[in-house]
Amino acid sequence: MNTQPQITPASWLMVAILGLTWGGTFMVTEIALTGMTPFWLAASRIGFAAVLMSAVWGAMGFALFEAPVERGTWGVITVIGAISSAVPFSLLAWGQQHVTSGFAGVSMAAVALIVLPLAHFFVPGERMNLRRGIGFGVGFVGVVILIGAQAFEATGSAWETPGRIACLMAASCYAVGSVLMRRLPNVNPIGLATVLLIIGALITVPLALTVEGIPQVPSAKILGVLAFLGLIPTAAANLLRVLVVRSAGPVFMSLVNYQVPVWSVVLGALVLGEPLPQSLLLAMGLILCGVGLSQYGALKRLFGAQA
Repeated sequence: MNTQPQITPASWLMVAILGLTWGGTFMVTEIALTGMTPFWLAASRIGFAAVLMSAVWGAMGFALFEAPVERGTWGVITVIGAISSAVPFSLLAWGQQHVTSGFAGVSMAAVALIVLPLAHFFVPGERMNLRRGIGFGVGFVGVVILIGAQAFEATGSAWETPGRIACLMAASCYAVGSVLMRRLPNVNPIGLATVLLIIGALITVPLALTVEGIPQVPSAKILGVLAFLGLIPTAAANLLRVLVVRSAGPVFMSLVNYQVPVWSVVLGALVLGEPLPQSLLLAMGLILCGVGLSQYGALKRLFGAQA
């Protein structure tokens, strides 16, 4: 594959769709949690997405690699499958019981900062420079301002520190998974997205059974919510994530993590009537400035091509 990131208008569109999709997932997840336990919720959405994507992949003839791969490639794919969904979903499910939701949001925004040095050393064409570093830092500050000081308030839980570590470990999983995914040889994106979901399901279902036991049959309403979570923010979004990482690179993909808190706040106000924080405009300004600084070259090419 081309070792240089190829950031196109389609890349920007996919990142925007991912930000909106995952930003709105929090509201739907809250509904699902009224009838499902956390680990079974994660296992159900990943399992449903794996079945759905397997059907699509099968209709395409189960194409995966375009040529024979080196020994160890399947081991890397197994690791990616675990740390791109199963492990971080489980860490967040446990960690969010002991930390504020604000801290969980900040930890997800930290994915962009974790990806930056990893990509510098392990992904060709993703060199870190001062402008890019400042851009990601400014964007992170914008996320912190948006979420507010409550992100760092103590919950009083005796397990708060381990809970915070679990959230940061989840963020690290997403970052490492994106970097490893970019380094894979030429691969069919639908096949790769499906295999990663299958691996995630094979991990989360036994884990949920061990931790929470056999689940009760959910209501029709909860089943509908689970179907939505499996179809849109898990199956479809996972495919878009693979497409973005494989083409535009993990650093560009990490911009999604700055959008998610913004969309979560905005959709909460529009759909649930929650108050908008006074810091929204300042936070969005900083996030946009951060994106502009970190992706200056890509933006210049984008608007230059349209001129």
